[in-house]
Parts: sequence; C-alpha cells; structure tokens
Amino acid sequence: MKKTILITGATDGIGLEAAGILVQAGHQTLIHGRSRAKLDRVATALSRKGTVETYLADLSYIEEVERLALEIPGRHRKLDVLINNAGVYNTLKPIASGGLDVRFVVNTIAPYLLTTRLLPLLGTSGRIINLSSAAQAPVDIPALSGRTRLSDDAAYAQSKLALTMWSRALAQRLEADGPAVIAVNPGSLLASKMVKRAYGVKGKDLRIGADILCRAALADDFAGASGQYFDNDVGQFASPHPDALDDHKLAALMVAIDAILARPNTIEESH
Repeated sequence: MKKTILITGATDGIGLEAAGILVQAGHQTLIHGRSRAKLDRVATALSRKGTVETYLADLSYIEEVERLALEIPGRHRKLDVLINNAGVYNTLKPIASGGLDVRFVVNTIAPYLLTTRLLPLLGTSGRIINLSSAAQAPVDIPALSGRTRLSDDAAYAQSKLALTMWSRALAQRLEADGPAVIAVNPGSLLASKMVKRAYGVKGKDLRIGADILCRAALADDFAGASGQYFDNDVGQFASPHPDALDDHKLAALMVAIDAILARPNTIEESH
C-alpha cells in the first residue's frame, strides 16, 4: 500500500539513501533539507523514480520548524510516517536558537516539536521513527537548556540519548491514542558525511542504515513497537540506555524541553 512519508535531512547520507528506497518502492515521499540547491538536485534525481515533494527548513531555528509544521498539513490531510533523520555532530556555529547548543536543537528539540505538531496527521495508525545512535550519554539538563557548554562528542551523545528518552516518554503519553514512536540506532560508523567529518573514517555501507529506517517505517514487526528501541548493531530490539528507562529522568527531561519551547527568546533570538 502506498504511504505518505516525511523524512527530514533527506539530501545527504542515510536520509538520502532511505528516500531513494522509499520513492523507488512507490511511496509518496516528502523530503526535507536546509539547502534549496541540494533539495532541487535530489528532487530532480528522485522524481525519475516516483513522487517527491520538497520542504525547506533549517531545523536549528525554532521558527523554521514551526513553519515546516504548518506547511505539511497545508498540503496533506494525512501522514503515514514521520522519519526524524536530520542530525548534526559538529559545526562552525555550535550555538543556535536562544543560546542553545545546536546539537540539542537539531537532534532533540526540533524533532520533538515537529512530531508533536504533526500528531493530528499521523493519527493512531502512523509511525514516528527517530534516528538515535549508539553514542548516548546521560543528559546534563543545564547543557540542554543552554546554561553550560559541551564538547562536540558530549553534546552529540547527550542529544541522541535525549531523543531516545523523549521517544519513550511520548509513547507512554500517547499509548493507544497516537502513532507508534520508535527510536532506532541505524548502525555505528556508517559512511555518512557526519561520520567522515567527525571521526575521519570511511565508514560502512549507508544502505545498512537506510534499510533499517525503511523497515521501521513500513514492516509489520515494528507496528506494535511503540516506546521501544531498535539497535541495528545487534539487529534487534534492545534495552536502551538506563536513563531512558528511568521515569524520573524522563519526566525531568520533558519538563526541560517544554520549558525551552515556552521561552519567548527561543524564537525571538533565533535569527
């Protein structure tokens, strides 16, 4: 059955590879990127295989996330799958919206905001696939809130655990009233631009990560997996980081994220 699928960060790496698989399989694929030139090039290539729509937004700016979240329902009444794939490890501009670390904004807060805004389109049968990582570290709430600074490694690992944590927290909140929310580690050291820049290694075949994202989005064995964590390094559902199973830490994280999004200067200082 043809699905309508939105995938963020679809102009490079795993996202681009996954978008190609989805389009080739006949799904209506909505691709997001932050560069108009890249989006146009990718859309031209993918359109030879099937139906593609493009959406432009820089997810390090909260107001652009909000705009994207309004643009999707302006063109679609239903969304079957949201794949939150976009991510950042290192950058020349590590400070983003409202003085926040760009890793927390792009990897944690933006996908949470986009997801919550698009819940009405996803209904109870949809799926939210969040691209996590094997690199996870306990979340420092002051760092998440922009009050302390972290190294690239620490910021990335903490932002990915935070993503994994809110995936479980949202699944618990929605229960049977919402779509399935699943965090996926696509595989360690895949050959993405991010991995090459961060670690200086060639990396493994991107298809490993793209295949598991598409499987998580479409396969029956993921339909009832809301709140779970899939570790593609071992090829199965697995226990997440212990912090993701700690209800007190989950609650503290959600309070912190909601407080950040409630700040007037999160949007006002974005540009």
